[in-house]
Amino acid sequence: MVSEETENFRVLIVDDEHYFAQALGRAIERQGMTADLAYSAAEALDLADNRHYNVILLDHKLPDDDGIRIIPLLLSRQLRTSIVMMTAFETIPNAIQAIRQGAEDYLVKQTTVKPIIEKILKLQRMERVREGIEGWEEHKREGLLGKSSNLLHVMDKIRKVASSPETTVLLSGESGVGKEVAAMQLHRQSVPAGTPFIPVDCVALPHNLVESLLFGHEKGAFTGADRTTEGAFVQAGKGTIFLDEIGEMSLDLQGKLLRVLESRKCQRVGSVQQQDIKARIVAATNRDLKEWVDQGRFRFDLYQRLSVFPIHIPPLRERQEDILALAEHFLYFVSRKLGRAPQPFSKEVHDLLMQYDYPGNVRELKNVIERAVIMAEGESIGVHHFPERMLRRISGEGVQGDSFQRVPVSFIPGIDTLETFEKKMIIYALKQAKGVKTEAARQLGISRFQLIRRLEKYELNDNGD
Repeated sequence: MVSEETENFRVLIVDDEHYFAQALGRAIERQGMTADLAYSAAEALDLADNRHYNVILLDHKLPDDDGIRIIPLLLSRQLRTSIVMMTAFETIPNAIQAIRQGAEDYLVKQTTVKPIIEKILKLQRMERVREGIEGWEEHKREGLLGKSSNLLHVMDKIRKVASSPETTVLLSGESGVGKEVAAMQLHRQSVPAGTPFIPVDCVALPHNLVESLLFGHEKGAFTGADRTTEGAFVQAGKGTIFLDEIGEMSLDLQGKLLRVLESRKCQRVGSVQQQDIKARIVAATNRDLKEWVDQGRFRFDLYQRLSVFPIHIPPLRERQEDILALAEHFLYFVSRKLGRAPQPFSKEVHDLLMQYDYPGNVRELKNVIERAVIMAEGESIGVHHFPERMLRRISGEGVQGDSFQRVPVSFIPGIDTLETFEKKMIIYALKQAKGVKTEAARQLGISRFQLIRRLEKYELNDNGD
């Protein structure tokens, strides 16, 4: 069965080879996604002006422009998208240039489209856990939010290590707890304003470009290297380089990183000259690196070097005092982004938010609040505006509140829709309230007028029949 997420996933293919583009489009649509075709840069820019694309597959050589040149133009037309460059002939300088312009990856066309499809599916999985709208970036800049003792302990450690800019810091914690937010907070407290913060996603680093992207390369170091280029460690200057998901690095690269950490120097590919590294190095992982060391998947000496000053960021379920404050922060922030007046949460919503265990941590909380604001369309936010996985807590454990204790309303995947589930909730609330609309509306967390509108929409009477 094709999921709603997949049906809404849209891919733009920009390639002047009609046969290849059409074959790739058919393969994408067999995955249940939507594929649009553009055979020139002009067509691609026109489509990007009018539609949102989750992924853009961009050929390097186009009849009217250079694919690499239009990467920033495409990115400027999309709120968020991933661009994957495609080419018949790989050259490392072009790949590096494309990634620096904002491309997610650089793939060589093959006789089969399978590698491209696999890349799209990987990007789709990544998007499910991505931070969401651009507001999340602003949230990162604001720093860690909360007053729980667990979080205050983290903030205190950040404050203490901020005065030691050469100390390597290892941030650990589950996905979504805010490791990059913590790294940016440390960066702001450590260095003068305006110094670079260079994030490096160790998962997304193309294997054949890793050394050049991190350490730079000399002119003539390899075929097509027509100029000297600095790597991320030098680009960071006196700022911070943030190595995210450090546990995913290959053992070979781990050895090279160890030498960099020990000597505070790096060497461009093709050069014998050592360059000083002045940036603070912050690494992050959601893995148990001690366990990976025991399994031979991570170097013990590198682990020792990275963990000079470890900071563990606890999951959201271990700092419940922060949940409502974070929820209110996201409510006001997302409402402002959408141009809406923030609507207060009902007591039932508060109970629901406190009951849920957030496997996706702060990132998931932000995402469900964003969804609820969008679903409410400017109305009061009720429990029915939250995802089914959270509402299941109502029918299973019960949200602790005056109205929603052990509500026997079930959601049947593949049969129920959001509308049919909402209708079930309304019917149940009316029966509990014995047909009194004011009371039923209070239980649902909506106004009496909003309840009347829904009764008309679903053609229900005061008893829910």
